[in-house]
Order: sequence, then C-alpha cells, then structure tokens
Amino acid sequence: MQSEKINPVDVSGAEIARAGDMQEQIKVKGHYDVVCVGSDGATKWVDAIENLVVTVGKNDLLTQYFKGTSWTAAWYMGLVDGATSPTYAAGDTLASHAGWTESTAYSGTNRITVGWGSASAGSLSSTSTTFSINGTATIAGALMCQTQTRATTTGVLYSAGSFTGGNRSVVSGDSLLVTFTASV
Repeated sequence: MQSEKINPVDVSGAEIARAGDMQEQIKVKGHYDVVCVGSDGATKWVDAIENLVVTVGKNDLLTQYFKGTSWTAAWYMGLVDGATSPTYAAGDTLASHAGWTESTAYSGTNRITVGWGSASAGSLSSTSTTFSINGTATIAGALMCQTQTRATTTGVLYSAGSFTGGNRSVVSGDSLLVTFTASV
C-alpha cells in the first residue's frame, strides 16, 4: 500500500529599506541664450551663458520668497564688457565686482527691462530682451539685477556670466536678443 503525506509549511518574510539620510537640496542656477542679429536681419552668431548666481542674489531670492518683505518684481539685464577676460565671484555685487566691467555698447542710459513667462517644471524664462548695439565692441556676457540705471552700483545683482564660446564682437546696428532661464 502506498501513502502520500503532505506537510504544509507557511513561510513569510518582510524587508524594510530606507535611505539613511533624507535631504532635499535645491540648486539655484541661470542660463542665458543670446542671438546676435545684424542690421540686415541675418543671424551673425548664437551663444549661451551658464552664469553664476551670486550670494546677494541667492539671499534676495530666499528673503523675498520666505519672508516676503520689500520685494520688487522689476528686473533688468546689462552686458559685460569683453575688453579683458572677465572673472566672476560669488561675492560680486553691483558695487564691487573687481573681475569684470559693465558694457555701455548699447543704446540708452538704462539696462533693459526683463519680462517673464510662466514658471513650469522648476524653471522660469524671460521673454526675449533686445540690446540695440550702438558701436563696435567686444561683449563677454550678461548680467541680471534689480537696478535700471546702467552703471548704478546700488541694488541687487542676481547673476553674471560669460559666453561659453568666449568674447564676441558686435558692431553698430547689431541687436543682441537675450533670454534668461532661472531654474531650481
């Protein structure tokens, strides 16, 4: 006679995994896209700037967002002179930036007003800002600040940077079309 025996066995297991350290980090950065258009309407060159968001710019961003005191939505762009090879430092301000000089090679006495689109996916882009070049010059890059009058040393400097392709030549009649994208 043959018999079968069944020995039922229950087995179960559990595992818990967790990260040893949960942190959120935010990196503030900006990116300029620049197109140079000649007086004939033809594109002369295209370049980009991976800029430095300076400490006073980061502090202003945090203060305005979290504290919400005395903020302004007015932003302005300027150009960085390319007569030398500029250098940028986290401690740069509008009053003190030993490594670079602001350019005056565009029309008007003011920096150019920046308009903004809508924030999406952690980024906010400006509308295209146009600099009307009024002389022969070498441009190294761009800057973003909260003071309209060109060469004014008061107010908040947010960022500054140089073209990835090096200094660029411009002549009277050229237009620089600049778009800035802030990302976190």
